[in-house]
Amino acid sequence: MIIQSEDIIIKTIARILVPFIQLYALYVIMHGHYSPGGGFQGGVILGASMVLLYITHGYSEVRSVLTENMAILFSSIGVLIYSGVGLLCLILLGNYLDYSKLSTILHVDPAHARSLGILGVEIGVGLAVMAVMFSIFFDISTGGEDPDEEKKKK
Repeated sequence: MIIQSEDIIIKTIARILVPFIQLYALYVIMHGHYSPGGGFQGGVILGASMVLLYITHGYSEVRSVLTENMAILFSSIGVLIYSGVGLLCLILLGNYLDYSKLSTILHVDPAHARSLGILGVEIGVGLAVMAVMFSIFFDISTGGEDPDEEKKKK
């Protein structure tokens, strides 16, 4: 189990850094189809920011931001976004993840539709990776037990 830090300097630095880390993660996700990076890398950075918050501020404060059930929901939504974009391409009589077929519903040229399709997939992957990474860390740090339930038992 992670023991919450009582050091005000560590807590303050983490609180200042977390929004910038998350903003950088969103940048990596959004520019993944133009430059190195993408959904997986951005999701890992986003998950790491939540882990930093968990380590420095403890379970109760992170729980107000992201619960384990929300992490499961976000990972499911991310997979649905990814598979939904691919399925939509199939429905539009293209191959799976043939983003150019999205041009008929997005009313843009095929090159722009590919860019938007990839962006949708990157967002889905980033969301799923962030949620799964946080969930794995949470499970390892708590041993699968809810810390609030443990306090109630004592």
